Amino acid sequence: MSDKAVVIFSGGMDSFTVLNRAIRDGLDVYALTFDYGQRHVKEVNFAQNACEKLGVQHKIVDISAIGGIIAGSSLTANIDVPEGHYEAESMKQTVVPNRNMILLSLAVGYAVSLEASKVYYGAHSGDHAIYPDCRPEFVKKMQDVCAISNYDPIDIVVPYLESSKIDILKDGLKMGLDYGLTWTCYNGREHACGKCGACQERLEAFEKNNVTDPLTYEV
Repeated sequence: MSDKAVVIFSGGMDSFTVLNRAIRDGLDVYALTFDYGQRHVKEVNFAQNACEKLGVQHKIVDISAIGGIIAGSSLTANIDVPEGHYEAESMKQTVVPNRNMILLSLAVGYAVSLEASKVYYGAHSGDHAIYPDCRPEFVKKMQDVCAISNYDPIDIVVPYLESSKIDILKDGLKMGLDYGLTWTCYNGREHACGKCGACQERLEAFEKNNVTDPLTYEV
């Protein structure tokens, strides 16, 4: 196996930091972005633009047809995105059933075809309360499965699994990253809403790092 790595890159600030971390780790990076029918599909355009600026090889995969069998999330259905803190009970409405297992499975298949040895994704500690497929126990099981599911093992790498978004941003700022290239808001409007859990967590991270968010907000 080589030093190639696949990075699941949504276009958000967490996966943007992961992508740049993998680059700085000296890996030959292949970014993979999924259109799964999310209302904030605007993030896909941000992902494409960021990869062009970074000179990273990038594929966008349309899997939006899964919306016909996976329902109930405010990210993919005509349900209002909840407002409030990221860890609030209401944020469970944003869970897309089995999303990360699906995305990781596809990314692992891509890694095998590239003869890559690693797949990176951006789960972090702020996700643990609401998203089961971002928790350490899920990551451990996926690592175990991906070590045996193909002739060559694929390592699932989650560099910020125990880090907060505040810590992720801190590391990205040390790398000199431009977060104006990222999109976080769960609403895909012209400007970020500033009210959904994703926006609030992002704004908190910038505030705690004493830095101004380069994105424009509605509020």
